[in-house]
Parts: sequence; C-alpha cells; structure tokens
Amino acid sequence: MMDIQKQIVAERALAAARRALAMRYAGAAFAYVSGSIMRGEGTAFSDIDLVVVFPSLERAWRESFTEGDFPVEAFVHDEETLAHYLHADAESGCPIMVNMVATGSIAGPDIERARLVQAKAVGVLEAGPKPLAGASYDMLRYQVADYADDLRGDRPPDENAAIAAALYQKLADLILLGRGAWTGRGKWAPRLIRRLDVQVAAEFDAAFRLAAQGDGSRLLALANRELALHGGRCFDGFRQEAPPEARRPE
Repeated sequence: MMDIQKQIVAERALAAARRALAMRYAGAAFAYVSGSIMRGEGTAFSDIDLVVVFPSLERAWRESFTEGDFPVEAFVHDEETLAHYLHADAESGCPIMVNMVATGSIAGPDIERARLVQAKAVGVLEAGPKPLAGASYDMLRYQVADYADDLRGDRPPDENAAIAAALYQKLADLILLGRGAWTGRGKWAPRLIRRLDVQVAAEFDAAFRLAAQGDGSRLLALANRELALHGGRCFDGFRQEAPPEARRPE
C-alpha cells in the first residue's frame, strides 16, 4: 500500500494535473493522469504523464512544461489519434500509451467516455502482445545475433561495453516478447523482466554489469541461450527489402 507521504505527493500531482487541464486545455473532454508519482513509485525527479483527449483535433501533439513543483509530459489527442497510438503500441509489443490510459486517474468532464476508452486499454493489456512472427521477429533475432557476434572477438573493454549497451534493449525485447509478455523501454525493461522471472532478471543484470566492465562472455552466453529458444542464430537466409519509396531521383 502507498505510504502516507507518497499518497500526499500523488494527491498534489493530481491537483496539479487538474489545474493544467483547466488552464491549458480548455475544451478537453477528459484526461488520464499517470506516471510513477501516481503509482507511489516516484522519485524527486519524476514527472506527471498527462494524456489529454479533445472531442476533435487537426493533429495530435506532445509537449512538456512545469505545473507548480511538477514537470509534466502531456500527450494531446482526440479519440481517433489516441486510437492510432494505442493500436501502434499493441502492434509494437511496447504498450507505453496503453499503460498511461489503462492505469491513469481520470480527470475532466466526460468521465463516462473516459472510462469506456480506459476499459479498451485495459483489455489490450490483458490480452498481451501478439506472438513474435514475421519480418519484425526475424529482424529482432538478427539484431541480437549480430550484436552477440561482436562479443565473440577479443576487444578492448570499452568496445564490449558499447556493444552491450546496443544489445540491451534488443535482448530485453526477445526475452519478454519471446515469452508472451509485454516489453518496455528504458527503466521498464529490467522491471518487466523481474516481474516475469526473477532468476532470468538476475542473470540479465549480472551479464550486463560484467559486460559494462569489459567482460562480454556471460552476456554472449545469455544471448545465445535466448536465441536457441527461437531456432538459434539468425544470419543465413536473412533478407530485408527496402520499401518501394526508398529512392531519390538525382
């Protein structure tokens, strides 16, 4: 349960979001106030995620500002543009906007409509990501194998650390999506792996810590093990075609 101090901060953040909604977004139908502060997990540097929904807009946008003591990241939509990004999240396997809507506190006048949209987002989360398949799956396997290959050679420690940094997100995606779980970006990747499997998370963390110090052997072994769950390394026969519009007349 959220402790009292964190609950007070969350209530202040919600009040700040409501002020921002009234002052900056007059005419908005509803909004979702989300982020680590609202979950009671924030730090002194955490911001408010504010998803604002108007009846109609020419185009969506995002912007950042400070409201009182709180930095705010606002994502401004109408229902059609919001639906576009919720669908894109579901397709990508990384439900950033879906999470904001599904877990956000509702503000604004049209509460019932906000609840209907929120229920759809909750349904998307509960359904889970689509199975790994097709060109995006092949590309992910190829990228993990390619970075892992770079760990095989005898390299300076700083190069191994750079390779590990490039591999981090790709391997996290393979671990999570490959097990039917949603993936995440930045700090969410290790959080989600911990939720999925504590042992795998410990191995993931230890391998990257060693690689950051210049020893990539444990990370190479982890990457190869994950690739083996998906048919092994992806290189022979890999093909990616450029889109037809990828040309520029001289």
